[in-house]
Amino acid sequence: MNFSRIIILIDLFLIMVFNYFLTSSVFSSVFLSVIIWLGIYAFRVYDYDYLKDYNEQLIRVFAGIVIGFIGILIFYPLMDKILNRWFFIYNLIILLLTIPILHKIEYLILIKNTSQKRYLVIGRKDELKDILNEIERKSQGKVKFTEFLNPSPAVLKSKIAQYDAVLVADQELEKYVKNQLNELKEKYEIEYLPNLVEKILKRIPIEVAIKFKDYYEIAFQNTKESPAKRILDIFGSILGLILFSPFMLITAIAILIEDGRPVIFKQLRVGKDNKHFTLVKFRSMKKHKEDKAKFADQEEDRILKIGRLIRPVRIDESLQFINILKGDMSIVGPRPEQIPFVRQFEKEIEFYSQRHNVKPGLTGWAQIMYKYASDLNEVKKKLSYDLWYVKNRNIFLDLKIILQTLEAIFWKRGAK
Repeated sequence: MNFSRIIILIDLFLIMVFNYFLTSSVFSSVFLSVIIWLGIYAFRVYDYDYLKDYNEQLIRVFAGIVIGFIGILIFYPLMDKILNRWFFIYNLIILLLTIPILHKIEYLILIKNTSQKRYLVIGRKDELKDILNEIERKSQGKVKFTEFLNPSPAVLKSKIAQYDAVLVADQELEKYVKNQLNELKEKYEIEYLPNLVEKILKRIPIEVAIKFKDYYEIAFQNTKESPAKRILDIFGSILGLILFSPFMLITAIAILIEDGRPVIFKQLRVGKDNKHFTLVKFRSMKKHKEDKAKFADQEEDRILKIGRLIRPVRIDESLQFINILKGDMSIVGPRPEQIPFVRQFEKEIEFYSQRHNVKPGLTGWAQIMYKYASDLNEVKKKLSYDLWYVKNRNIFLDLKIILQTLEAIFWKRGAK
């Protein structure tokens, strides 16, 4: 079982046991504990990058517990005999004292009991150096790329026994390596660069997609959206419009008072299958006739006072629940881009058009994993997360992204 899943199960069990002592009810303890845990999960406390840092864990667990408490308060009228100030105080104190320490111990156990895996890389070091260095960092040094080789049969035979596995980092050499290892009549583990990159980095760097072009072209051709995703979109957009309606009304009035009409901003964007649709959101900038597409950080001087309040928490985007209900967008997917930018990026970035294999989203994997992109290199990096989502999406990943969007908003990542 995946180590993070074990940690999740331990946390859930401990929270449920503790809340059983507080509520004396199995149903109530399970129900309330799951809500608290969902709040904690939303703040990515199980990501390896954050498990090792106690202070980071403390902050994230605290934020998650508070979000969980807010979720619980929705059900207060139904559970007023159980929910009192001591329930919240005890949960906050006990969970803050136990979970960050427990996670630190579990992380140390993980590092101690995970052996380093040394790879012989079949490919050119200068082409892959940055990506492989990133993999080594992300794996906490447990994946090591020790030697690079453009092999001949004799050299491959002499080197292979020194390593735990072979990493094929060039599609053109794949068949050659397989044949040579078969001739040795010994079993050696063969790993392919796309699999390793996706598993550890959770993105598809453009240079890797280009290097394994045939593989990724086939993978992206098989992109399909499930009926469950549409059901989630309809339910989520209706719920979103209901929950956000008070904030939407206040926002509309504030824009009207500060800068007059129109309150709503409309713009053509590129959607699924490269089709255009009209995106709607609350206007957060002063009225201005656009002459060309610009990145948001190029127009900071135009942001309204109310805009500086609603943009970081994405209230301006809440009208897009209408786009989702209509079927132009989904709750989760790559963010819809302006037409001039799409045409430019399609010319300059290979595989860019693959992000249009699915509906654009209100939130997305790239939004929770990376900052706002304001130049071509950052667009490429953000695209690598969109491509990973397009290839690996499923309903559970969508639910994870929806939850962890709270964390992205809290840390103001990707907001412009």
